[in-house]
Amino acid sequence: MTHAPVIDIKNERRHVDDLTPALARRAGFTGVLVLVVGAILGYVFGADHFAEQFLRSYLASYCFFLSLALGGLFFVLLQHLTYAGWSVVVRRLAEVVACAMPLMAILALPIVMAVLLGWKYPFSWANADVVAHDALIQKKQAYLNAPFFLLRTIIYFAVWIRLASYFHAKSVEQDTTGDVELTRRMAKVSAPGMLLFAVTITLFSFDYIMSLDPHWFSTIFGVYFFAGSAVGIFAVLIIMAYLLQREGRLENVITTEHYHDVGKFMFAFIVFWAYIAFSQYMLIWYANIPEETEWYHVRQTGGWERVSLALLFGHFFIPFLALISRHPKRRKNWLVAGAVWILLMHWIDIYWLTIPAAHDGAEPHASLHLLDATCLIGLGGLFVWSVAGRLAHQSLIPERDPRLAESLAFENQ
Repeated sequence: MTHAPVIDIKNERRHVDDLTPALARRAGFTGVLVLVVGAILGYVFGADHFAEQFLRSYLASYCFFLSLALGGLFFVLLQHLTYAGWSVVVRRLAEVVACAMPLMAILALPIVMAVLLGWKYPFSWANADVVAHDALIQKKQAYLNAPFFLLRTIIYFAVWIRLASYFHAKSVEQDTTGDVELTRRMAKVSAPGMLLFAVTITLFSFDYIMSLDPHWFSTIFGVYFFAGSAVGIFAVLIIMAYLLQREGRLENVITTEHYHDVGKFMFAFIVFWAYIAFSQYMLIWYANIPEETEWYHVRQTGGWERVSLALLFGHFFIPFLALISRHPKRRKNWLVAGAVWILLMHWIDIYWLTIPAAHDGAEPHASLHLLDATCLIGLGGLFVWSVAGRLAHQSLIPERDPRLAESLAFENQ
């Protein structure tokens, strides 16, 4: 609907000026410092298992921040694929989050190197001694091997970086030229782009998370990881918009109507995540096949059952009840609080997926390690550095997008 008066963007502060460059420098410095100090302390107080613990903690935080970048790419693809007009004023925020992909490609190096060096952590299938004594992994060696893992990783990031940079570059170019043809091109690319995105995010989740337990498999796991990524990006967009408006940017451009729609998306994918989680659990419980049930058994013992219950209530029931009504999605402070909560639950979800994988055949107990915190803060600082740094170099909205007027005047019914 377009009944509201159109806002004149010339009266809006559409650039971050010196706001995010300073934030980017502080975040980047903090990220590197915390990673280095955390690694030193982790080694000093646990040298015997330092490498294993560091890689597991690193992988959990890495998958969390990569999921946010993937969620940003999904949002951008979806808006162009559906010719959406309402989302134009928030789309640039998703574009810059997706453009953290080059950084995430670099940050994948510690994990890739561990595989290429044949360490048995975080992926036991990469170790020749483990494979030699495991008949099931031997049968999966055509797929689970270091060279093919490296090749797939290169392909994933080549696709994601190309898609993210293409849509961002064309969108920024349009700010200068106003060329409507750029919108048509992005719409055409979005369809094959979405297909490539679906395939690559699915295979990535198999490679980097599901293969932590190479005996376990679930054909729906990629959808589960995608659902969490989508929930994460909608929470991030709400938080980013709120923080920018608190600093005097886009105060009238992003309205209650936009918060309402992003909130609806977040709510919808919370329900979708719960549906996929339940479907996966129910089918594995009903079939009762040992190779499948063991994955859940680990997460229902050693304290992990409490984490599982926290996800059930914190990732679904509580936000479902809190956001099901129209009114909370139109109250900015309430919606932002919900977004922060959901982002925390998303991190717990990724932690729950990655950390309980078998440690040398032993079932791990649920407990936070120093390296869990330092890796989260460290990688988070670098992620903020990437996003904030890129925000400094263009307008915060696609200024000459042909659907901008529709977005500025958008109203929910």
